[in-house]
Amino acid sequence: MGKKIRRVVTGHDENGVATVIMDGEASCILQRPNRPGVTLTNLWQSDKSPADMERHDDPVTGPLILHPPKNGSVFRIVQFDPEDPQQLATLDGKAAFAEMGAGANIVEGARHPFMHRTDSLDYAVVLTGEIYMMMDEDEYLLKAGDVVVQQGTNHAWSNRGSEPCQIAFILIDAVKHPA
Repeated sequence: MGKKIRRVVTGHDENGVATVIMDGEASCILQRPNRPGVTLTNLWQSDKSPADMERHDDPVTGPLILHPPKNGSVFRIVQFDPEDPQQLATLDGKAAFAEMGAGANIVEGARHPFMHRTDSLDYAVVLTGEIYMMMDEDEYLLKAGDVVVQQGTNHAWSNRGSEPCQIAFILIDAVKHPA
């Protein structure tokens, strides 16, 4: 079970005074049996750029999908619990990603069942723990404080440690180029 995340959103009141318009536990959360040990929590999203900064309704009340909206962005935190290699070998990555509207993004026959390619420019900051970012051939150990700029490349996340790893992601819609 992923850690609960408090979300504080600022805005302006009817007199133009800066204030907090939302303060509470983020509720757009995705956990599923097809991807055990992973919790996605959407915090905010925009469906255009430049973004509307006078929004007072919650833009993340619908189903959680992998991609940001067309011409938009999404801000989320993903918690990766330590992986069980035996369990991992039995999982269907394509089915898990299909639940997030991204079954076509999975890399068939890859060395990790959740190897995928996003159609977005992703900024990532490792908040807690450590995780391996697996690429087509190489892998890189990332620790709290490390950042990644993911430019639509094949990748998977593998927590081989003993503690959960949380990563903050900002996904921005991008032009997809052939691999």
